Amino acid sequence: MTRLPLAALLWLLPFCAFADFAPAPPPPNLNLAPCRTATAAVHEQGFVMIGGIEQWVTIQGASCANPVVLFVHGGPGNPLTPFADAVYGAWEKDFTLVQWDQRGAGRTFGRHPQAADATLTIEQMAQDGVEVAAYVTQRLGKQKVLLLGGSWGSILGVHMIKARPALFTAYVGAGQLVSYRDNPLASYQKTLALARAANDAKTLETLEALGPPPWTNPRAFGVLRRATRLYEAKKSTPAPADWWTLPAEYATAERQAEYEAGEDYSYLQFVGLTGEGMLSKLNLPKLGLKFDVPVFIIEGEEDLVSTPEVAKAYFDAISAPRKEFVLLPKAGHDPNAATIAAEYRLLRSVATPE
Repeated sequence: MTRLPLAALLWLLPFCAFADFAPAPPPPNLNLAPCRTATAAVHEQGFVMIGGIEQWVTIQGASCANPVVLFVHGGPGNPLTPFADAVYGAWEKDFTLVQWDQRGAGRTFGRHPQAADATLTIEQMAQDGVEVAAYVTQRLGKQKVLLLGGSWGSILGVHMIKARPALFTAYVGAGQLVSYRDNPLASYQKTLALARAANDAKTLETLEALGPPPWTNPRAFGVLRRATRLYEAKKSTPAPADWWTLPAEYATAERQAEYEAGEDYSYLQFVGLTGEGMLSKLNLPKLGLKFDVPVFIIEGEEDLVSTPEVAKAYFDAISAPRKEFVLLPKAGHDPNAATIAAEYRLLRSVATPE
């Protein structure tokens, strides 16, 4: 997955932890009311106490009256925060955008380097996400937020809306992953078939030597991802190059080291040293197929990681107040301009200012 950089430092305030999602009283001399008027702009970033540790959260928007979108980044270990302005900056006139460097990723990992000895779980990280959503509603005076999860973030996103549906207006999943049983096998089989059709002896030899999942060697997932990227690139439109230009604040050696270390740590937590990582626990259907909020799934037609066939089968099985499946031509697993446009359209279709 695309490695992502970091965000500008406008303020840095310590916040108190949640107790049953009710924040402790702030120090009296701190201004904790960015939305003092309904149409005030909000531009904040800093560490917030989430799940017992300080986690990096940014909030950007032109008007507090706008609906709030909470982004749940992919990877794991690939925060969108550094590239948020380039990729999603145009949305700020219509939405208040919340980026969050997850536990084990980006600035959150840099704040807690000792966490490299800790074990991550899907449940813990989804609970963190629920706490971020609750924090944002309290901070901005909202009742609910829109939830947007991509790739790994789509796993957490479904866990979050199943855990606390009352916090969320709707869910949009891009590159929706579904289960350990189905996703890696479909990815392997489809890429292998493409290599055979192309008489690609090199990729065929690599994949046949690898064999189908499940795997016990973490390297296997990287080998397959290189092959999927190769074949996605043949038929998909890439993202604009300027999306991934690192802003100056994130181009420092310190910041890059934080993000790279977090990515390495999170990857091993995802696949595990012997295949026992978080991915092996992935089973969204087990959470239940009935949803209390609208659900939208966006898939690239050329996606070889979360293949459209697996995502569509899951989509067909679920029930929700409203649901829509969007299949994008010339799009792979990583987002491009068409992905972002589809996300925007779906979010606007359910967004209502408070």
